Amino acid sequence: MKVDLHIHTYYSDGVYSPEKIVDLALEAGLEAIAITDHDNVMAYDVATEYLKDKENKLEIIRGVEINTLYLGKEVHILGYFMNAQDSDFKELLKTQQLARIEQTKEIIDLLAKKEGIRIKYEDITKQVAPGGSIGRPHIAKAITAAGGTGSVMEAYEKYIHDNSPVYIPRKTVTPFDAVEIIYDAGGVPVVAHPHDIDIAENLIKELMNYGLRGVEAYHRKHSPACVEYFSSIAEKLGLIVTGGSDFHAPNLINGQIIMGKHFVPEWIYDKLVEEKKNIDMA
Repeated sequence: MKVDLHIHTYYSDGVYSPEKIVDLALEAGLEAIAITDHDNVMAYDVATEYLKDKENKLEIIRGVEINTLYLGKEVHILGYFMNAQDSDFKELLKTQQLARIEQTKEIIDLLAKKEGIRIKYEDITKQVAPGGSIGRPHIAKAITAAGGTGSVMEAYEKYIHDNSPVYIPRKTVTPFDAVEIIYDAGGVPVVAHPHDIDIAENLIKELMNYGLRGVEAYHRKHSPACVEYFSSIAEKLGLIVTGGSDFHAPNLINGQIIMGKHFVPEWIYDKLVEEKKNIDMA
């Protein structure tokens, strides 16, 4: 069974619509996907509605990727199968969206005052679907489009990094909050791409006290050794292993196919579904 449990749409920082993602998944022969936009679950309903007109079978899992902060560093928490109507989960997404808006407007002001780069809030929001999650990539593109830099990469290097004088950190939740809220909403919380976390193993152990159920060992940035390392940690701690392409846009590495190298084992999906059942019975 070919699956991809980490995909983004233009409801956050992906470039494709949910409908386009469904088409690409079918073309790639995938049988199950999870749409995991940042702090947003709006694409799920769009994708499932579009799938109704398709003869091919494809399971779409409601997913999310919550951006959190821990000791000044970003930690991303994936969630699967949440009840989107859970009051605390809805409040979490609302809080995250408001924080993104506040951060973006403050950065826009600083860019104008300190760098003379004038961009409009609408220059950023127009890059995502209505109600979508705005963030660093959209700000960087707006800076470049306004002539502030020659490339998006340059915009990141000069203005959209943690130590830039015009960058304002987002007032976001902790990974403990995110894990607990996802779990309480009936979801399966998973640490995303743990290779990006300096103290991953210790943090994973702490998060288990709040309901953490999995580790994303399979990721396009993880080497085989890295996959083995995080899989062994998961096994030692009794956690499931998940994986996905973290697809945002086509590139030279993964082309149009969502899950570039088809590196996620078939049993990943079964373990995730089994874990969801365990949570429901708890």
